Amino acid sequence: MPLSHDVIAALAPDQSSLKAANGLTKPQKWPTRASSSAEPLVWGECQGSGANPYRTVFDTADHGYKCTCPSRKFPCKHVLALMWMYVDDPAPFQPADVPDWISDWMGRRRKGGAAPAAAPSPSGEGKSLTEAMREEPEKEADPKAEARKKAAAEKRAKDTEAALMGAADELEQWMADQLRTGLSGFLEDMTDRCRSIAARLVDGKAQALASRLDELPALAMTATGEERLEVIIREFGKIQILVSAWRQSPEDPEFRRRIATSETRDSLFENPDALKVASTWEVIGEDITTRRDGMVSQATWLMNLAKGPRFAVLLDFFPASLGKRTSAFASGEQFDAELVFYPARVPLRAVLGERKPLDGDPGSWPAINAGDDPLDPFLKAQDDAPWSGAMPLLLPEGRFVQDGKSVWWQSLDERLSLPVRNSLSRTMTGLHLHGSVGVWDGLRVTMLCAQTDWGRVQLND
Repeated sequence: MPLSHDVIAALAPDQSSLKAANGLTKPQKWPTRASSSAEPLVWGECQGSGANPYRTVFDTADHGYKCTCPSRKFPCKHVLALMWMYVDDPAPFQPADVPDWISDWMGRRRKGGAAPAAAPSPSGEGKSLTEAMREEPEKEADPKAEARKKAAAEKRAKDTEAALMGAADELEQWMADQLRTGLSGFLEDMTDRCRSIAARLVDGKAQALASRLDELPALAMTATGEERLEVIIREFGKIQILVSAWRQSPEDPEFRRRIATSETRDSLFENPDALKVASTWEVIGEDITTRRDGMVSQATWLMNLAKGPRFAVLLDFFPASLGKRTSAFASGEQFDAELVFYPARVPLRAVLGERKPLDGDPGSWPAINAGDDPLDPFLKAQDDAPWSGAMPLLLPEGRFVQDGKSVWWQSLDERLSLPVRNSLSRTMTGLHLHGSVGVWDGLRVTMLCAQTDWGRVQLND
């Protein structure tokens, strides 16, 4: 059966999926849309909140589909939206070679039967897609029903606030208990202890705090033995400051994001107060971590080569069961784009808006004044947002020096030395670094990239 609005409505798992798909039928949300002239295939990439877009494909012949999003609805809203856009106007779907990820999917899939027939309306005629989106015929608003709905929403909001306050109370008591009984015992049993309090925080709707506590043991284990206690004390202090600040301003979006849940991508774009920065950006590194909750965190670090916040990070989360995902960016790549930053005292996390190929010659790294302290941005960030963690730094001319088993970054004038966390090739020792970028957490720096006599070198691969 040819793909049509009626077929899409029949394929949709529920009405909410159709409504969600309708919100995705905007060209700016799909930087890539293509089709095959040899195969009945249409595909696209829908930009989500992270660095990697969701890859979506469907077969126009038998309506088979595939999407890399973690949705448990089949087909998901991305598939429905892409079908919808194709039916409305196939012209923007330019012919292209079938990518390898689609060829792999085609080799593994088993083609099913024909698509389900569109559900008939009482009159025997197929419903239009717009009609199918309506859960029920429109009728006049019932004042009593609206009042009950409003009262229920207010009750849910109060219940959520009460649960969050209870979770904060329990967390503060738990941290006090760990300090009272001694952190040496905590270090020996921190995985089970953190997992226990994280579970109780989830019950209290404080999901973001739960993730932070759940990842605390892994954070501590990245430090050397003598530094682990300092990591724990610092993290407890940052969490206590965050909870205290949130109690004073529970509606603050930054506190809300760090305590409970994050804003959606759409709400961020619709926020008139959100910081939007159109500039030239360079990809300076990527960090992929498998978390204890089974999710993979993919952080893509960007450096602003013009005006505005010096750095940005794009965060993407997906289930580890989906396997390794290819990155949407290449290290050292430069591109023009508008980034929208999450509201924060120190803007860093952002989402990618419109992305364009680089217009003109490649940009150069910002210059560093000789008298500036490269740690000043980190120290200022800690003053403005003491609950925040590591942040990238632009380092001046320097070199790597070996001290026993340890490697240090040292400024050329030897006024500043920073211990390096990640392992580096011995060929980098003593090499003149014209400029470097690393992520500093207050104890050690994870080097990302550097400009050398050999050219740009990636240091965290």
